[in-house]
Amino acid sequence: MSLESERKRWEEEVLKPLIAKYPERQPEFFTPSQIPLPRLGLPFKCDYLKELGFPGEYPFTRGVQPTMYRGRFWTMRQYAGYATAEESNRRYRYLLQQGQTGLSVAFDLPTQIGYDADDPIASGEVGKVGVSISSLRDMEILFHEIPLDKVSTSMTINAPAAILLAMYIAVARRQGVEEKWLRGTIQNDILKEYVARGTYIFPPGPSMRLITDVFQYCGRNVPRWNTISISGYHIREAGSTAVQEVAFTLADAIAYVQAALQSGLEVDRFADQLSFFFAAHNNFLEEIAKFRAARRMWARIMRERFHAQDPKSWMLRFHTQTGGSTLTAQQPENNIVRVAIQALAAVLGGTQSLHTNSMDEALWLPTEKSVRVALRTQQIIAYESGVADTIDPLAGSYIIEYLTNEIEERACEYIKKIDAMGGALAAIESGYIQNEIQEAAYRYQKAVENKEQIVVGVNAFQVEEKLELEALQVDPAIERQQRQRLAELRASRDSTRVGELLARLETAAKGSENLMPLFITMVENDVTLGEICGVLRKVWGEYIPPAWI
Repeated sequence: MSLESERKRWEEEVLKPLIAKYPERQPEFFTPSQIPLPRLGLPFKCDYLKELGFPGEYPFTRGVQPTMYRGRFWTMRQYAGYATAEESNRRYRYLLQQGQTGLSVAFDLPTQIGYDADDPIASGEVGKVGVSISSLRDMEILFHEIPLDKVSTSMTINAPAAILLAMYIAVARRQGVEEKWLRGTIQNDILKEYVARGTYIFPPGPSMRLITDVFQYCGRNVPRWNTISISGYHIREAGSTAVQEVAFTLADAIAYVQAALQSGLEVDRFADQLSFFFAAHNNFLEEIAKFRAARRMWARIMRERFHAQDPKSWMLRFHTQTGGSTLTAQQPENNIVRVAIQALAAVLGGTQSLHTNSMDEALWLPTEKSVRVALRTQQIIAYESGVADTIDPLAGSYIIEYLTNEIEERACEYIKKIDAMGGALAAIESGYIQNEIQEAAYRYQKAVENKEQIVVGVNAFQVEEKLELEALQVDPAIERQQRQRLAELRASRDSTRVGELLARLETAAKGSENLMPLFITMVENDVTLGEICGVLRKVWGEYIPPAWI
């Protein structure tokens, strides 16, 4: 008897009588990406080698490493940075003592948009959402007693990413560490800033030049460094679906590869230093499938579209962060459970690196205790759950493979539309990507308001509560201290040399030379972040979004 005839028999004899007596919760079920979920998964035709393959081999659906977590666990990071470099350094050393295996640096808003702590525009924001870094001296303090050849460092910085990387390289040199041993990542993803985050400085043209300058410099000098972290995380946090997150992230990645090729780089010289950054949200099955689909899509894009020959160029390596937008201020302890589910999805999806949010992040900067609980969540998954002991353990699940295929198909349709518009930048400038994200965010919010989507503690299962969590406070005196430190730096440095370097930068910015070596020289001579960005603003101007955005 065939499976199809058996299915029909089961529906008639078993399912329908039961549903007549005990109806299901709703007529149809969908993932947040509006992919219909069948009542149960059944076997379907699959060319195993073409669609799944083996771990560490094309198309990498089952992972980029042949041994995956049986060889080494994912890098456990906690995104941290606040107040002064001294305070952030203490937090980093605390996290390393607690078993964290990689650092992840959060910068304050002035740093992210290229202003020094003593600039009037920085007033009130210094050290608030990350650490304040204006000069190489700040960066040296940030990594005091942290050997840069022994840790992997991720820096969430975009518009001025090349300058912050120059500072990191300069600190390593002062520690006696050769550039070739540095491991880590700079986000360096400007396209998603225009779409979802907003910490851009320069127009697209010069912004892309800075990115390809980093590709070229690191390809020659810092081979173990990830030159970009192409980010779907912020797209998802802005309200996109999982399908849109994959599609828009890979569309941006295509634009970066094209820009690098146009600058004269060969694809196999830079592709293995590209990395990705995704969110992990609450719909457990869809999230696992999303990571698998993205990996397979990228392998095909790099091999078939860009004709990369090196298998390393086909690998989508990614960091994951649990969903900040999924955290609730109400009943914040519930966030521990949300984060555990999301982290487990990331691990089952094959992430290389993971940050777990703290329970109190919907309220304030996380405390040491809440950060420790978030890190322990990763460690329990790694050492106690058993899910890391076999590779891609949910492969072959009828529903997981169905969702993987559906996400890939729907994301590819988006990429075709974006290609027809002229690529990611054209789609951004027309507002297409922004509008798609906004529509998805609106649909989700309406579903919450109508209780079609339940958020525990927010629109159901509420309680009267008094928050008893400890709050982390940033001392306003920090801004005064940072201003004083900058005043002392400006008074003690070689002002003639600084003036010469700023003039040289103005000339170089008008030309086409790679700016990374000059950035390193400038920060080593105590030229500040704000001074460097000030010259670039003068030459290149600032990005002004269209009035309708």
